[in-house]
Amino acid sequence: MATSMHLASQLAVNVLDAHSLLAAFGVLGVGVVMFAETGLLIGFFLPGDSLLFTAGLLCTGTADRAVKLSLGPLLIAAAFGALVGAQCGYLIGRRAGGALLARSRSQRLREGAERAEELLERYGHAKAVVLARFVPVVRTVLNPMAGALGVPARTFTLWQVIGGLGWSVGLILAGYALGSSVPNVDRYLLPLVALIVVVSLIPILAEVLRSRRGARVRGEGG
Repeated sequence: MATSMHLASQLAVNVLDAHSLLAAFGVLGVGVVMFAETGLLIGFFLPGDSLLFTAGLLCTGTADRAVKLSLGPLLIAAAFGALVGAQCGYLIGRRAGGALLARSRSQRLREGAERAEELLERYGHAKAVVLARFVPVVRTVLNPMAGALGVPARTFTLWQVIGGLGWSVGLILAGYALGSSVPNVDRYLLPLVALIVVVSLIPILAEVLRSRRGARVRGEGG
């Protein structure tokens, strides 16, 4: 009976909610989500930023008595999923080209692909691969785009490892540090997660404003 109830709770998990994912699947869930969000196009909607931050917070044991994660295994699972996922996405793009993105019906995914291509063209391979890790949706589509556009495998691997570790380990340690230093941090969990989501959207908003400003300048010049 207890086993069936536990299974039912796992099946009822809200994949868009970081706390729900962690309560159901723990450290293993973090690794799977990191892999899916960075390696599979279907994972573009997953809450990567908030999941990593919340997981780090829960390692302190002060945010939620019911969910307690271990920092060491969490760091390993998150880094492994993020790095292997990105490499998998790159290989898929290299083999399938842009066919997968071309067949997608998701407007959000198409817009993410356009931003990923712009990043690669504007900033070069190294900087674009690192920056994409911190931009939702873009971090999902840039990896197959890099493969499809012929970014050298050695260059991609080096910089996706640097960006992937900075993103996954950095957000977890940020959550852990905050949970360790702020008493009763669980009272502020929802606002903190909302802040992480807003901050993660800043690069997208900045890019949109920059593009509009550039278009306005070109229009006035013409």
